[in-house]
Amino acid sequence: MATRQGLDTSIINRLGADEQALFFAVKAEFDTDDILVWSGTDDLIINSETYTGAGTLLNISNSEDNLELKSNGLVIGLSGMDTTVVNYALTENYQNRPITVFLGYVMGGTNEVAGTLTLFKGRMTSLIINDTPDGSTVTIDAENRLVDLDRPSNFRYTKESQNYLHSGDTGFNRVASMQDKQINWGKTSDTVTTSEDTNSGESNISGGAGR
Repeated sequence: MATRQGLDTSIINRLGADEQALFFAVKAEFDTDDILVWSGTDDLIINSETYTGAGTLLNISNSEDNLELKSNGLVIGLSGMDTTVVNYALTENYQNRPITVFLGYVMGGTNEVAGTLTLFKGRMTSLIINDTPDGSTVTIDAENRLVDLDRPSNFRYTKESQNYLHSGDTGFNRVASMQDKQINWGKTSDTVTTSEDTNSGESNISGGAGR
């Protein structure tokens, strides 16, 4: 665990402590502004940004790590949130917007951050709002960028695709002409070449039998 990418010294020290004071924090990046909440009370500072305490109103599904190169999604629930969050959910273009989940530690009995690591980073795919007598519940489904490996890119090894990605690049300009080009590889040529010996006036046939 201590060799996982993103684990700094402060996190490694906390993992070995007898008592743990864990917290989760979510950063949802909308066009207008970012929604920053964490699983405690009052405000918390992470990377110079202020996160609002959501307490038990913040729910995060299990996050899985494995050795396979595949995407594992995540579900985040915000219950009883104020009208600001609901308005973002109703009016903002949330699909494919970045969302990050942090796992961190606080100093015992305070809101001072002892260290954090990125537990999940991906994009929002769907957002569902449920109205209840106790307030609105926002459920966000997120996916990891690894899901793009299962999607066709629609790019080809052609001049047009290469110029769309890198304007002015000429690396694929001659790809189209290669499909009609004939290359004799590993084949004996039927052409017989001759060379004239200017000293003796005799002609020698290349590859022919000796005199």
